[in-house]
Amino acid sequence: MKNNPVLIRQLFDSESSTYTYLVADTDAEVALLIDPVSEKLSSYIQLLTDLSLQLKYALDTHCHADHITALGPLRDITGCETLAGKPSEMACVDRFFGDGDILQLGSIALRAIYTPGHTDDSYCFFLDGEQQLLFTGDTLLIRGTGRTDFQNGSSEELYDSLFTKLLKLPDQTTVFPGHDYKGWTQSTILEERQSNPRLQVKNWQELDSLLEQLKLMNPKLMDIAIPANKQCGKTSLPDAGLNFLADKPL
Repeated sequence: MKNNPVLIRQLFDSESSTYTYLVADTDAEVALLIDPVSEKLSSYIQLLTDLSLQLKYALDTHCHADHITALGPLRDITGCETLAGKPSEMACVDRFFGDGDILQLGSIALRAIYTPGHTDDSYCFFLDGEQQLLFTGDTLLIRGTGRTDFQNGSSEELYDSLFTKLLKLPDQTTVFPGHDYKGWTQSTILEERQSNPRLQVKNWQELDSLLEQLKLMNPKLMDIAIPANKQCGKTSLPDAGLNFLADKPL
């Protein structure tokens, strides 16, 4: 019986509580990275080398506000194609994907699902196969969701993305979130439908009320990260300044 060529690695940046995902077809020896963090660049390169993989794509689920992307440096080092979703303002990328587009990685086909709400350029990625996998970015978290109070966020759009798109996927779909602050690594659509408090609402107004009650502070790196990420990770700050900021908790 032939082994499953799909390889998934969940990588964690403790400073921003960000999950980066390496998805690879081990037969074709090609990989992609979802939401890579600049501070972890060397570890990504080492992992690709260790696994004898060529990086074909590096992509962001949205323009991040809490960390600086590694898209640009990965492209410079590996020659990979950088991707972001319409209507992203990340004009630095090589190509934009849209709702329903397929990213082909050897035998792996990842379908882009446009899920605005956290930001207006938020996407999730669905892998339909022997096991259904969903990379949710900041749209759906474990027992939570993304916030909607900046970057053209909308509680109404988030509600629609959650209830008319993501929760329509098969119950046993594995949910791989873009962040987690409690050490949880994965969930399922069924588990989140049943246990996620932000999915127990009847309409978008109730969701909006829940999010407003959180009274969240803006990410500390926000004013640096968003402009830098629109340039695929370029920043005018010296490395020492960037490293200093990265040492501060969000």
